[in-house]
Amino acid sequence: MSITLIWTKAAGETYTELKSEAEETLKARSAKGKTKSSKKEGLFKQVHKTVNLLRANPKHPGLQTHEYTSIENPYDKKQKVFEAYAQNKTPGAYRVFWCYGPGKNEITIIAITPHP
Repeated sequence: MSITLIWTKAAGETYTELKSEAEETLKARSAKGKTKSSKKEGLFKQVHKTVNLLRANPKHPGLQTHEYTSIENPYDKKQKVFEAYAQNKTPGAYRVFWCYGPGKNEITIIAITPHP
């Protein structure tokens, strides 16, 4: 099954911001000859992996996906919104909030945020 990702404006901006911060720290680290990756690089890698797992299989056990009731579905208030873990057992661990739709074989990424 091929799933197409749709991004809300906020989720797309957050993803782009995380990516650019990771790229900047990678360049700075490479220029200094350091080999250990930064927290920003690690965070983006984890978020990117989560998004790719969602695209491949939204029910993947590593995502620990479950219903989240504090956010409304942008397409149909009666439909569910889900939370997938990008990080776990980390203060302020990042989560990816998503829903099915608007069309068949589509998932909308609603938000990428640290867990409250």
